[in-house]
Amino acid sequence: ILALAGILIVAAAVRFYRHQCLLRDRAYLMREAVRNRDFSFRLPVKGLFFGERAMQQALNDMSLDIKALEARKEVESWQRLTRVLTHEIMNAATPICSISQAYLADPSIKGTPYEEGIIAIHQTGMGMTAFVENYRKLTDLQEAELEEVDLQQTLETLRALYPDVAWHIHTDGQLRFKADRGMMLQVLSNLTKNACEAGARDIDIRWENALLISNNGAPIPPDVAREIFVPFFTTKQGGQGIGLALCKQMVNNHGGTITAQSVTGADTCFTVKLPR
Repeated sequence: ILALAGILIVAAAVRFYRHQCLLRDRAYLMREAVRNRDFSFRLPVKGLFFGERAMQQALNDMSLDIKALEARKEVESWQRLTRVLTHEIMNAATPICSISQAYLADPSIKGTPYEEGIIAIHQTGMGMTAFVENYRKLTDLQEAELEEVDLQQTLETLRALYPDVAWHIHTDGQLRFKADRGMMLQVLSNLTKNACEAGARDIDIRWENALLISNNGAPIPPDVAREIFVPFFTTKQGGQGIGLALCKQMVNNHGGTITAQSVTGADTCFTVKLPR
């Protein structure tokens, strides 16, 4: 009996030691994730006691909350910068447009060598004004008005907007969630438009505790992937860098996050996570 009790005590001690090593390793991983500003970590709860399981689940949920808060702060910073820049550009462009328009209306300018130059100045000023008006969308976006959204119905609307794309939709057909219907349609439309411009012909949409939107277009280079949600950033000729930045702000307005993953030889996948 004493020998058996000794074996059980040793086994319990070994198990306790291994369990403590597991907790130590988890603490190290979470500390390193926070140190590297990676708030997407989610550690498994299997093998933990009920109190430890609850603590780990709380930390997992907290990581998502921190990531959403960080994304919102980033968007607010870009909003402030965009607001200042658009204000200054409009202050410069408005008098250029009005003065050049007045000169073009002057009969003494018609047919003279000055007319062509003034037209160029006027068109440039109008182009600057249109550019600024597009970026005002980032600062004037309304708060999300939540309502019950039928995902299948929204995707059918999207399918009608892009009939030349081969759609692969995987939902239960009855999936509903709380969101701003117009914003979510705009997010999906912008992602589809970008995919088509990257040469995508197939788009896969599925729900796995988040909305996953994949396409077979050209992969996003790693150095570009870090910047795609930053306002003003674009690699397209004639692009303005507003589409994905607007997507991020709309998702953030829901308290959610949007991320992208692109690997050579695999589909590009955007993940939209919304609060439960």
